[in-house]
Amino acid sequence: MSTVALPIESFGVSHKGCVRDHNEDNYLVEQQAGLWVVADGMGGHEAGEVASASIVDHLATIGIASSAPDLRARFEDRLSRANAEIRNISRSRGITIGSTFAALLAMDGRFAGLWAGDSRIYLVRGGAISQISRDHTEVQELLDRGMISAEEALIWPRRNVITHAVGVSDELVIDFQQGELMPGDVFVLSTDGLTAHVSDAEIEAAVRSGPPQAACEKLLETVLARGGTDNVTIVLVRIGDGRNGSLQSDQSATRAEG
Repeated sequence: MSTVALPIESFGVSHKGCVRDHNEDNYLVEQQAGLWVVADGMGGHEAGEVASASIVDHLATIGIASSAPDLRARFEDRLSRANAEIRNISRSRGITIGSTFAALLAMDGRFAGLWAGDSRIYLVRGGAISQISRDHTEVQELLDRGMISAEEALIWPRRNVITHAVGVSDELVIDFQQGELMPGDVFVLSTDGLTAHVSDAEIEAAVRSGPPQAACEKLLETVLARGGTDNVTIVLVRIGDGRNGSLQSDQSATRAEG
């Protein structure tokens, strides 16, 4: 099968927010290819947006894969090329730049969520929302080790320190989770500008209130109404009718040389 196996509706929005003077986020919606991406650049004025744009520009060349493994291989190839390009830009400018990303691949009734950094992937399924991704941050590592509580994490002084991102190292570290698609699944990809202002329950409520475009616009309005302290990017992907499946709990890490 050469295209996404299930009917899909998707939409994306991006905004600089209420405080920042420019937008370092980028996103990509390639529905025919079965690829959706958000990317949040880091590195100061102009540099961050160069990094996130590199990810999106390289992934935009992915084309139509012949199988789900081929789609995954194409994705990792393009991301490795972006990592190398960002590293070269960093060296030429004498600064460190990079970008987080969160991506969804969907083909032949299966999905893979892939990420680096604190951009997130949520799945709304069967009346509940779950976070598929796991933040690559210092505060998440402390939480995982039981060294701080969830309440302390919210006000931890280094809560925004990223431990993995594209372009910051020659070795690219990507986490992923995969499973089967179910009719009615809705995936939410977002940069941290959304989750800084909107709770998981509010994301779920917005997703349930209307189609992807309306839900994206509602979530963006909420962020801006609450002060929008960062750039914000949201991509929603709704799965239509098709064969049933179940979310798999396996999560691994894959490494590629940049």
